[in-house]
Amino acid sequence: MPKLKTNRAAAKRFRKTAKGFKRYSANRRHNLGHKDRKVKRHARSGGTSLVDKTDTGRLEQLLPYHK
Repeated sequence: MPKLKTNRAAAKRFRKTAKGFKRYSANRRHNLGHKDRKVKRHARSGGTSLVDKTDTGRLEQLLPYHK
C-alpha cells in the first residue's frame, strides 16, 4: 500500500483536536477597515470554531495522518 499524500491547503487551514477539527472564521484576514464592527466581532472565534461533524469524514480523507 503506497503512502497517502496530505492535502497541503487543508493542512494549513485545519487543526486536529480531541473534539474534532478546528477551523478559523471567515472575514478576518484583510480589509478590516471597512467592515462593520458587528461582522468582525462575530467572526472573532479565536480559532475555536469546530468543523461540523458531517464534514469530518471529508477532512479525514484530506488529512490522513492527522491523529
